[in-house]
This record gives sequence, structure tokens and C-alpha cells, in this order.
Amino acid sequence: MGNQMGCLWGGETRSKRRNKKGTVAGGLRKRGDWENGVIEQQALAMALQQQHKAQLRFERNLATRDPSIASVTPPRKSYHGRTNGDVNVMPPRKSYHGRTNGEGKAAEFKRSNSSRFRHIDDLLVDPRQLLNGSQDGFVKASIETKHFVLVHGGGLGAWCWYKSIALLEEAGLVATAIDLKGSGIDSTDPNQINSMAVYVKPLLDFLEHLGSDDKVILVAHNIGGACISYAMECFPSKVSKAIFVAAAMIHDGQRAFDVFVRQEKSEDDLMPKAQKFLYRNGTSSAPTAVELDRALVRDLFFNVSPAKDVALAMVSMRPIPFSPAMEKIALTSENYGSVRRFYVETAQDQALPLELQRNIIDQNPPEQVFTVKGSDHSPFFSKPQSLHKILIEIAMIAAKKEVLNCNTDDSTLQEMHKDHEDTTMPHVQAQASEVRLSS
Repeated sequence: MGNQMGCLWGGETRSKRRNKKGTVAGGLRKRGDWENGVIEQQALAMALQQQHKAQLRFERNLATRDPSIASVTPPRKSYHGRTNGDVNVMPPRKSYHGRTNGEGKAAEFKRSNSSRFRHIDDLLVDPRQLLNGSQDGFVKASIETKHFVLVHGGGLGAWCWYKSIALLEEAGLVATAIDLKGSGIDSTDPNQINSMAVYVKPLLDFLEHLGSDDKVILVAHNIGGACISYAMECFPSKVSKAIFVAAAMIHDGQRAFDVFVRQEKSEDDLMPKAQKFLYRNGTSSAPTAVELDRALVRDLFFNVSPAKDVALAMVSMRPIPFSPAMEKIALTSENYGSVRRFYVETAQDQALPLELQRNIIDQNPPEQVFTVKGSDHSPFFSKPQSLHKILIEIAMIAAKKEVLNCNTDDSTLQEMHKDHEDTTMPHVQAQASEVRLSS
């Protein structure tokens, strides 16, 4: 009985196994057929895709082929990955040039060196890009002389031009700042400097060692204006242009000291209060140097300058030699008068007020006058970018012989200056500066 039951059980098991094997084999066949079908469909899809790509190889998007759909913009995802139906919750994308103009068109603005997009408040052209990009070749070719020689004012040194030096060098130009005798790192005692020739000797030595065909643009501040006037008389052939920045632009027989003397003195006049005379040879003799009161010089020279630049000046300023300022300088029309002169006014100047600067201009008119708005007596600290743009624009003014015929009269010259003001490099004439033609 047991054997019989065992036989019956064993037979049933073998039968079920055969049935299961048959079912599995059938399933595998069906699965293989299904996979073959999927593979065929994928191959067909890939073939269609390749054919479609071949047709669109030179077409960027559907809007290129069908302009009617160019204005249809699908809803974009928000910053959180959601859409709100028909409304695009993500701000309009900025164009390749930085932003759109409200109608979907790209605004043609220059890109900065940064990878970020420009903001609506950004300047159209960064001052540091003045000689970069598409204007590079044009601007450099327009500059007759690419070497600037910077001369400091009384009490200062070559160090005060550090911002201007950096900007000029970034623009691909050459900048040299001179330390006059007894100034900056020159160890001479200011009390021992007894003439303009001694005071300005470092500048004269520099000009003397220039090549025979080399020319420079002299830029002077404060009493440095009298120094470059002396140098222009000595080396007129070495100076292409002279730029007086809130400086003593003297005429023949005038002293630098006379420029800073006000006709009408007031109680608010800081200059007399800030000056402290030094008497190396005793009080019975003339002063040998002038020192500026540190407590007042901040409001006198640097009333709108950054605090870090004021701090630099406080630890770097030295006494001013007195004798050079009191010396009458002989200037001739053949030498000094042959050099083109330009003047840069500083609008919020407490040391040399704007009214006094314009009196200097009226007594000895330059070729052209520029104004740095919002600048104190030290624009190289308070408005370095604006000053830099003016220096570049003056450097770009063409030589008279290149733009005028021999028979051109003064009225034609004045008209040409007006055209230059309106048309020459409009991006240089930024809001920070304006041009005022001399009468």
C-alpha cells in the first residue's frame, strides 16, 4: 500500500514537472518574441531620429524654420522647479549681451571681463575697459604720445599717483611718477632747497635722458604746475602736451606763490590756518619750508577723498620747500609757449577754489579746459576714474598739423574743438566730467 501510494505520488510529481517545463519554455519563447519586437522598434526609432537630425543639422531651433512660432514661449520652471500654468514664473532670460530691452530683443552692450551678466545700473563701458575690446586699436592709434610723466604737488610725492599709474598701465600706456627734491623718497632736507632749479632737478634729469625722438605728456598737480612750466622752458621738444590738474599754471615772470594768494580773504579760508612756516636759518630770515597742519589738511586737500587715501597722505606728506614757490620764473613763447597746455578743474576744491582756478585760466588761457565734478583738490584720490578718462581724452586730441591746414584761422580751430566735444569718444565723456572750452 505504501509502495503504491509512493508510486502514485511520484508519477504525479513527474507529470507536473513536465507541465511546468512546457509552460516555462513557452514563456521564454513569448518573451524572446517580445524583446525582438522591442529591439526592432528601437532600431526604427533610432533610424528616424538620425534622419531627423540630418535635416536639422544647420537649424538651431524650430523658430528658425517656422517664424510663426518664434513668439511662443513654453512655460519655464521656476527656481523651485514648478510652473504656474500659462504664466511664466521665471524672469525673462537675459540676452547674450547682458539684458533684454523689454521687447525680447537683445540690448547691444559690451560685456565686462566678469562672467556675470550686467545689471541695469552698470555703466555701459567700465572705465578699466577704456582701451580694451573693439576700441583698443582705434584708441591706441589715436594717441600721439603714450608716455605720461606725473608730477606731484607741494608736500606730496610720487606715491599720490598710485591709482592713476595703475589705470594708465592697465590701458596699455606708460606712466612715470617723479619725486621732486625733498619729496617722497628723496632724502634731501626740504629746508635746504633754495631754488626752482634744484627742486625740479629730478624731472629735468629724466627729460634730459629721453631719446632724441621721444616725447612725453606732463601731468602736474598744485605747485607741480610751476615745475613743469620750468621743464617746458628747458626741454620743449621733449614735451608733447602739458596737463595742469588744479595746478599753478604760471605765466612769464610770475611766482607759484602768487597763484595761491587770494585777493579776498575770509574767515573760512583754510589755507592760511593750515600753513606753518619753518625757519631753518632763524626767524629773522625768510622761511625755508612750509608744513601743513595735519588737523586741517584733511579738509583742505582731501575733503571728499577715501579714508584710506587720507591715512596714506597723513603718514607720507613732507614739508614744502619755500624758496621755489617764491621764485619768479622766466618763460618764453618760443619754448614754453610752443607746448600745448590743458587745464583740469576740480569742482569741490578747498585748497584752490574753482573761482581761483578760473582766474588762473583767464590770465593764461590753455588750449582746452576740463572739469572733474565732485572732486576735491586731489582728484587722483577722490575721482581717479574721471581724471583717467580726461587724461586719455587729452592724449587722443590730434596734433594741430594733422587736422589743420596752414591757413586755418582761430575761428575754425574753435569750431573744430566744438565738434570734438560732441563726437569724439562719447563713452569717455561720462557723467563724472564735462568739457568747458576756453574762450
